[in-house]
Amino acid sequence: MQPLKIFSGSANRPLCEKICDYLELPMGQMSVERFPDGESFCRIEEDVRGKDVFIVQPTCRPVNDSLIELLVMIDSCRRASASRINAVIPYFGYARQDRKDEGRTPITAKLCANLLECAGADRVVAVDLHSAQIQGFFDIPLDHLSASPVIDEYIRSLGYAPDKCVIVSPDAGSIKRATKHVEALGGALAIIDKRRHSGSEVEQAHIIGGPIEGRVAFLFDDMISTGGSICGAARVVKKMGATRIIVAASHGVLCDPAIERLKESPIDEVVLSDTIPLLPEHNLPQIKQLSVAPVLGEAIKRIHNNESISQMFEAIKFRIGQYF
Repeated sequence: MQPLKIFSGSANRPLCEKICDYLELPMGQMSVERFPDGESFCRIEEDVRGKDVFIVQPTCRPVNDSLIELLVMIDSCRRASASRINAVIPYFGYARQDRKDEGRTPITAKLCANLLECAGADRVVAVDLHSAQIQGFFDIPLDHLSASPVIDEYIRSLGYAPDKCVIVSPDAGSIKRATKHVEALGGALAIIDKRRHSGSEVEQAHIIGGPIEGRVAFLFDDMISTGGSICGAARVVKKMGATRIIVAASHGVLCDPAIERLKESPIDEVVLSDTIPLLPEHNLPQIKQLSVAPVLGEAIKRIHNNESISQMFEAIKFRIGQYF
């Protein structure tokens, strides 16, 4: 078994520190800098020859800088003769560009997959990809993890009775995700019919299922970007008589005008994972951030030891609450 080394890029160093704490390992020493003209530069400050290397770097804002930095770190490890290079990408940017929905447009998610492979990545670990078919864009192994175990465990800790809750899918594309949360948490299921008019403008037209009146409503999505969809869904649910509205998403992208929309919405609590770090301006009283460090840490340990990933939840369940 080759020694394990974990390195962090600049996009989310606090998450990597928590992963290292979970694994009781020191973080690898790597310098990541910018030249005056903005070019990325990486220097590995310790020996990685023959090592099993994991690089933690979400491709979040600034997306292009984070992506290039990840590619540069992978290339540095490859040229330093690492035995295996694992790219741990808690948030995979460009994932929404996963198909051609009109002529003369790119499939940028596939392009990013090609770039990671060409740079020298041997494996990718991602959390809640925007669409599951992105796994097929890679010709190297990809472990697709989820923040759901952490989110569900937190929601259970709130103590709401299942018969007083309703799980709401904010659009038809999120039905499968909502159904899994119903299986884990109980409660009724409701679906909102969403009509998208542009990249930032949506309309919530109808609601199917329920009941909603007099219940606590939980809205689940993979990400909150501009907040238009989730805030619109929250207003519909409030109009239908929900007593409390809790929104949960794996990725808090939170582009403008998301924060203003969340402030003006009837949402009581927003639960996000730490796949993307929150900026100071995102520090709203209703935002609760949970860590996916136990999920990623356990996955890294099992990948390193060639153990099953699918059976790991029971191993981490008792430790998730430490990261609330």
